Amino acid sequence: MSAPEKEMSSSAAHQGQAFALNDASLEELEAFFLARGEKSFRAKQAFRRIHHLGSRCLDDFTEFSLPLREKLKQENALPGLFLKESSVSRNGTEKYIFESPEEVPGRDGLRKRVFESVWIVSDGRDERTRKTLCISSQAGCTLNCSFCATGTLPFIGNLRTYEILDQIYQIVHLRQERITNVVFMGMGEPFHNYDNVIRAARILNHPEGLHLSARHITISTAGVVPAIHRFIDERQPFNLAISLNHPDPEKRKPLMDVTERHSLQELLQAARRYTTELRRRITFEYIMIPGQNMDPEDLDKLIRIARKLRCKINLIPLNTTLQGWRAPTAAEIMDFQNALRNAGILAFNRGSPGKDVDGACGMLALRSLSGTTPEKTKASEI
Repeated sequence: MSAPEKEMSSSAAHQGQAFALNDASLEELEAFFLARGEKSFRAKQAFRRIHHLGSRCLDDFTEFSLPLREKLKQENALPGLFLKESSVSRNGTEKYIFESPEEVPGRDGLRKRVFESVWIVSDGRDERTRKTLCISSQAGCTLNCSFCATGTLPFIGNLRTYEILDQIYQIVHLRQERITNVVFMGMGEPFHNYDNVIRAARILNHPEGLHLSARHITISTAGVVPAIHRFIDERQPFNLAISLNHPDPEKRKPLMDVTERHSLQELLQAARRYTTELRRRITFEYIMIPGQNMDPEDLDKLIRIARKLRCKINLIPLNTTLQGWRAPTAAEIMDFQNALRNAGILAFNRGSPGKDVDGACGMLALRSLSGTTPEKTKASEI
């Protein structure tokens, strides 16, 4: 099944939709309140309430007059996601399934967007333990990577900024733990929802928000080259990761249909520009698939690419069996990683945290959004 790639103009996120306080930048909030005859400082009060203090109810906005609060309630100015389910893995990784309150047109009529997020805890034993949230930017995906379950779902639309951020805020509230990292690597292609993703990342980074360091925010793309150049032109401070998965231009096409529109050569040129102009290391994600991209000639080509760029490679064992492919053995993974390291390349085995609850890389929507649920699923609502 092939899903046509659609270049999304996510600047239309606010068009035809009710204004939401938690969907806007600080500047947009200022314009909103000024247009209502309110003082501009209301914007900072609202922004801090939502993004720093985590308020999810307008009754908490005690700085506002009661009439203003009631008016905003009537306009549903602070929408939130519904947490449908959460599933805990044996290693502590937890997957969450969210539903948007908004209904959008679909093939079978109006439907709500449903999407997933994953909480990942590293194996650290001290205060440096990484607590990473892997969040979605779309419901479904505009691409169809052969190894990824999300691409088998119908695409139901870009997530609005508040839908991206509320994944984080709800999980942080539920767990009562502070996150250390956010990665835009869940459902969807982040750069097909560029404006909302960047707005969300900037809000996360804002001093009046969570104030999460830009170097702890990573945006991943399958290879949407024009958006990468835009990212560079705008000098965005966030980390960039590219889902590479094959070093050969022709062999990459059946794995990732994005290659039909944006060639591997163009992608690598954009990656090189990122490393030279922004003076930052780029991350390549590489799903290891025996018989597809782990042969000696594939390894040699990958080494040649990596040596020309300031990069690191995150190795991820295949987690799905969508094409009848198998996961690599521990020995195959180690041999592949050691070959890269012996060639002087930074290479890390990222493993498959959350695989037993379909929360590992490539598995989002494998069962939980297609009719069945993992054994350890529990219903939750905030």
